[in-house]
Amino acid sequence: MIHLKQPLALASAKGGSNAAGAPLFAAAACCGVQRRAAGGGSGSGRRGGRGVGRAATPRISCSTIEEAGGVSAVTVDRTLTVTATVTVQPPIGVMYAARGLDDLGDLFGKTLLLELVSSSLDPRTGMEKERISAFAHRTMKEGKYVAELTVPATFGPVGAVLVENEHHKEMFIKDIRLVTGADDSSAVTFDCNSWVHSKFDNPERRVFFTVKSYLPSSTPKGISALRKKELETLRGDGRGERKFFDRVYDYDVYNDLGDPDYRIEHLRPVVGGDDLPYPRRCRTGRPRSEIDRRTEKRRGPVYVPRDEQFSEVKGMTFSATTLRSGLHAVLPALEPLLANQELRFPHFPAIDSLYSVGIPLPAQLNAAASAAAATTGVVGGVIPRVVRMIEDTTDHVLRFEVPEMLERDRFSWFRDEEFARQVLAGVNPVCIQLLTEFPIVSKLAPEVYGPPESALTKEVLEGQMVEAVTVEEAMAQRRLFILDYHDVFLPYVHRVRELPETTLYASRTVFFLTQAGTLAPLAIELTRPQSPTLPQWKQAFVHGADATSSWLWKLAKAHVVTHDTGYHQLVSHWLRTHCCVEPYIIAANRQLSRMHPVYRLLHPHFRYTMEINALARESLINADGIIEESFWPGRYAVELSSVAYATTWRFDAEALPEDLVRRGLAVRREDDGEIELTIKDYPYANDGLLVWGSIKQWASDYVYFYYKSDEDVAGDEEVQAWWEEVRTKGHADKKDEPWWPAIDTRDGLVGVLTTIMWVTSGHHAAVNFGQYHYGGYFPNRPTTMRKTMPVEDNREEDTKKFMARPEEVLLDTLPSQMQAIKVMATLDILSSHSPDEEYMGEYAEPAWLAEPMVKAAFEKFGGRMKEIEGTVDERNNNPELRNRCGAGIVPYELLKPFSKPGVTGRGIPNSISI
Repeated sequence: MIHLKQPLALASAKGGSNAAGAPLFAAAACCGVQRRAAGGGSGSGRRGGRGVGRAATPRISCSTIEEAGGVSAVTVDRTLTVTATVTVQPPIGVMYAARGLDDLGDLFGKTLLLELVSSSLDPRTGMEKERISAFAHRTMKEGKYVAELTVPATFGPVGAVLVENEHHKEMFIKDIRLVTGADDSSAVTFDCNSWVHSKFDNPERRVFFTVKSYLPSSTPKGISALRKKELETLRGDGRGERKFFDRVYDYDVYNDLGDPDYRIEHLRPVVGGDDLPYPRRCRTGRPRSEIDRRTEKRRGPVYVPRDEQFSEVKGMTFSATTLRSGLHAVLPALEPLLANQELRFPHFPAIDSLYSVGIPLPAQLNAAASAAAATTGVVGGVIPRVVRMIEDTTDHVLRFEVPEMLERDRFSWFRDEEFARQVLAGVNPVCIQLLTEFPIVSKLAPEVYGPPESALTKEVLEGQMVEAVTVEEAMAQRRLFILDYHDVFLPYVHRVRELPETTLYASRTVFFLTQAGTLAPLAIELTRPQSPTLPQWKQAFVHGADATSSWLWKLAKAHVVTHDTGYHQLVSHWLRTHCCVEPYIIAANRQLSRMHPVYRLLHPHFRYTMEINALARESLINADGIIEESFWPGRYAVELSSVAYATTWRFDAEALPEDLVRRGLAVRREDDGEIELTIKDYPYANDGLLVWGSIKQWASDYVYFYYKSDEDVAGDEEVQAWWEEVRTKGHADKKDEPWWPAIDTRDGLVGVLTTIMWVTSGHHAAVNFGQYHYGGYFPNRPTTMRKTMPVEDNREEDTKKFMARPEEVLLDTLPSQMQAIKVMATLDILSSHSPDEEYMGEYAEPAWLAEPMVKAAFEKFGGRMKEIEGTVDERNNNPELRNRCGAGIVPYELLKPFSKPGVTGRGIPNSISI
């Protein structure tokens, strides 16, 4: 099939040489030229092109009005036969009660009712032209339905096709191809890729617009009303509970994470509003809890607009199904095997055995695995990739893949060099900041939390510097950096300590930039705030020259990495990508027509995000979900991310260059405004800026093609309504902030679009797909700490055990066996690429291929992404770049654009799809 930039223009009959046919002939000729342009090149998209055939020869005569000198002449009735071929994706193993009735409907040729809508108005009445309709019948070729329509030659270009599904079950329509007469060269394809509901569920017909993109002001008059009506349908009326087949997008607060009707301990605060600011999520309309009327009932699957749900391919793959089936089936079934849920690993070889021997699974899971193998051909249809069949038996074992970090160097996690390197090139490289104020002082109220001065004094830091420089000199040279989890965590320390087997400190870690371009950790500060019964406690830890201080340093590092792990999961990952992007998606679907060029640019970046977010609310961030059970914030997890949203999130700083500048990791040169990195070998920033620049160029080429002036942007009612709704509804709690960028110019729009496209692609890839590489060996990135530092209270028993067996104290402090296994299985799932993943620069949307200039711009974009692949490889093999190349170091590939399926630690998908 091919995708043209022009809607279907019906060709007139051969030999109609009168002047009356001139406009019609012109339209047909225009389409022919465009077909040649689109079909002649090598397509870079998912769909290939067809060659140009012979001139159109209709089988039935057509009607024309002959005009000479402005006077109408005789009208000759003429019509054209248009063949519509609908390609439907056959459902995989779908059976339902009314299937027999639908098969009869197929037999009698009444499956899909198609209705063609002209782009032009009737010149005599100024109204829409009468629509042409016919039923499509099923053919012998699977997934193909065909209709023949008799169309007046004066009908003009087809701007939209309405579809009514006569089945009792929804159908996934891939495309509709219209051919005039028997001439394949006249073919025009309407790209659909959407579910069409049954008319028995909703009598309203679905509309699919031409592949040509239109700004609102240039919409053909014949489909202008349909454009507005479709947006009204997608907005809904804000009432009632949403049904599975609905396509309604609306906003709500996060009031569905708790379940007080099930257990009062599962009551959670509503997130979103003045008390706990937060982005909005998609409204489901479920009824309210009986116990707490502010809370939505948790019953059945979480509603997601139908076209946002997983494809059947993704739905049947490991990464999607195991988020629900794996975490709900495998992990609870393991709990009886570990009778003591707080049981720690007895020694480090027991942790290593998870990757070699594994844990035998109980009988019910063996049966489930065998059934899955019988039906799908592979073990893992209902359980995670980490479940393996024991050789020569039907039994299964939970055995994890060896994470790449452990495979390359099993002791790297213990070393200071790797601890510091991962701040720049690990899974959370977005929190390190330049130290700009000294002495370091807390901004929290001292009467509540205790003295604000830091224990990281000048003497402590200078005593650890590897060069003879003072703190002041190092700061002037921009060589001191800080990982600061002090003020954000200090208010939660005592509350978290009330949770079972959990402890928390506020922390600060200061690093020194060496001449080699690497970071050296200087000191760690751990703080417990004062309380009504306890004074404030704080202490600075350094890597001393004796065994005791060395082990205390290792324990302090473990606490810091745990803080970083929690902040990474809740803020860098969940909040800044998944959560903050959902309002962009909702607003785009409510305010931007499917024909709008901005919608078509952003659409690939929104694929599956709402579905994965719904699954997260169902299984990960909910009360007693994986995050609460296995990460240190526990029941305060989402509340803590709300605090981070309120104090740190701002849209303009989500742009990579601005984020780097704000954190002091880059400066803008005065001469040309270009970014200059403070740490030259900063893999995330080095590679990220290449990706950012490539995205920005693509967005700029695209915007400047569709908008010829800044006034066009300012006057675009749909794009202005979209951005207004993002601010005032999607991010309503920050609607009055002064930093929201305006999009009244082309460059302003380019900036906003680039930021959104970066967050959904590069930022998310950088903080997501390395989770198993670095967290799959949980001592490297613990998710919780269960014991305080042995020197906090100086209890004799704690001190004695620490002095005798410090390794056992570390094992006591790390997560329990059950916590570790849950997190490892979860990270394995979250780090995996689906087989139908779509990577940046790999697949072009049909609308992009339809415009030669846009197609060329996308091909250049794809070429740049391929160049970035090569650049990343070169950098990873450059021994001068010590933060990404060295003995046992995991190469930095998280921003390498392309990947194969599975857990690879590379690849930048267009969207947040896992």
